[in-house]
Amino acid sequence: MEKNRGDDSRSKGGIKMIVSDSSSSSFDSLPEDCISKIISFTSSRDACVVASVSKTFKSAGNSDIVWEKFLPPEYPSLIPPYRVFSSKKKLYFSLCDDPVLIDDGKKSFWLEKSSGKKCIMLSAMSLSIIWGDTPHYWKWIPSPESMFETVAELIDVCWFEIRGRTNIRVLSPRTRYSGYIVFKQVDEFYGFEDVAIEAAIGVVGQEPCRRFICFDEDMNGQFIRRDGGRMNTVKPKGRDDGWMEIELGEFFNEEGLMNSDEIEMSALETKQLNWKSGLIIQGIEIRPAIIR
Repeated sequence: MEKNRGDDSRSKGGIKMIVSDSSSSSFDSLPEDCISKIISFTSSRDACVVASVSKTFKSAGNSDIVWEKFLPPEYPSLIPPYRVFSSKKKLYFSLCDDPVLIDDGKKSFWLEKSSGKKCIMLSAMSLSIIWGDTPHYWKWIPSPESMFETVAELIDVCWFEIRGRTNIRVLSPRTRYSGYIVFKQVDEFYGFEDVAIEAAIGVVGQEPCRRFICFDEDMNGQFIRRDGGRMNTVKPKGRDDGWMEIELGEFFNEEGLMNSDEIEMSALETKQLNWKSGLIIQGIEIRPAIIR
């Protein structure tokens, strides 16, 4: 349909709007709570776009009716009683920008800002680390750069094995997720050069996503096997918070159609058995996968 002269047609965040020069539309004549309910069926990104249309839309788009729908149902249990927010919108963005600790401080929880999807990080304390309770092999240290009370520092092991499990219900349904091991290197970093780590992540009872990863950022992305063959490995990347991460793989949280309610993840090197040292493990982060 041809656009009227003087109208501005915009398409942002999945919403197409036609706004007249007089900043009025048929929607402006609706009650504000009705507009709010319509906006609540979109996304947080769309709500912010809609708020720029007119004063009516701004008021409707900023209402608690809208932002209550974008918050997870369990949000009252996530917020300490001493933290008070003047609106559900401010509460939403607080959960995006400031992760909260859950499960006695062993995990952190936050929301992806653009979609409102749930994200979590399992701390090193909540993971199963082989020899993790033996000071000769691993030690637990405080880290001001970490959101958790302690992190795990690798002293010296030949058998490298880290595993984790978490309930899938803490994540958003009908969402594809990626898992990342979050770490740092220290000065005495050795034993990971040209070493492929076997990684896996997936829903228990289903075939997991498997791949090879490397903790050495200087590797060229390929690992030469003992038989002379080559395998591709996933290299680490830097993060904005100063840590590094390696993607373990992806899985789909298809609510109601799974045999299990747990996700299992692992990073193993138990074949070459060369001595390794110099990693600090913060945990494993699970967040919505990047659409490629």
